Amino acid sequence: MIDQHIYNPKSQKYYVRQYIEGIKNDLRGKKVIDIPAGNGATTEILLEAGADVEPFDLFPEYFMLKGIECKRADITDHIPVPDDYADWVTCQEGIEHFSDQLFTFKEINRVLKPGGRLLLTTPSYSNLSAKLSYLLFESETHKQMPPNEIDDIWMADSSVSKELYHGHIFMIGLQKLRVLARLSGFRMQDIRYMRLSKGSLALFPFFYPFIWISSRMRYSRNMKKHPEIPLHSKQEVYREQLRINLSPKNLLNKHSFIIFEKEISAKDVSLRIENIVKPFGQIM
Repeated sequence: MIDQHIYNPKSQKYYVRQYIEGIKNDLRGKKVIDIPAGNGATTEILLEAGADVEPFDLFPEYFMLKGIECKRADITDHIPVPDDYADWVTCQEGIEHFSDQLFTFKEINRVLKPGGRLLLTTPSYSNLSAKLSYLLFESETHKQMPPNEIDDIWMADSSVSKELYHGHIFMIGLQKLRVLARLSGFRMQDIRYMRLSKGSLALFPFFYPFIWISSRMRYSRNMKKHPEIPLHSKQEVYREQLRINLSPKNLLNKHSFIIFEKEISAKDVSLRIENIVKPFGQIM
């Protein structure tokens, strides 16, 4: 193995390897796009599971796996493959680096076949420790400064690309991931537990009662709004958001690990509700 972190329970790669090995019968012979491919660790695991893998990265010079080419691609521009091309896309530790996350979801939707899956991992911005760090200093953890131009330009080499590889400038939580997915034709199929955030565990007894009360109050208040919208439509959206917010698993998870399923093409998504969208000429 090119990366021994896949055997380290403190690494997110360990849990991705476990998941892939658990579904290898479903992956065998399937077309999988690995982007960003990084050093090639996930590509190697997918190949061993029998998948037909195509790795892409903004800086393929970082790719270490021999015998397979990693092609250069900027996911916020386009992935150089046709529509409805892949059965799976893996986006491991990438979304927090991408400046246009909605476009990223739409582009992944474009390259996936109907019913295709997206495996996405990212540092959790929804656990209690991360929430407190953001409250105190808008930072990812209590040890870090907020995103800045010193610490968060991770790669820059004009000889190979004019693009910058940003650090964790675009951290994103589960609620925003959910809505970006819905706007792009995806549905959250599973949120998987990876490992415990010890800081979040220490905060849990103190903060969870407030989270529970506040979340329930928001849910009840918003269920009473827009009586013109069918009750089941509001319940479908708000209950999913409520479950995400109240789940101890999500509040304690060190990393976010989500499986999305492509429901429809992004270009066919229409979430406009005519009786609550105000016309342009009306004063807001």
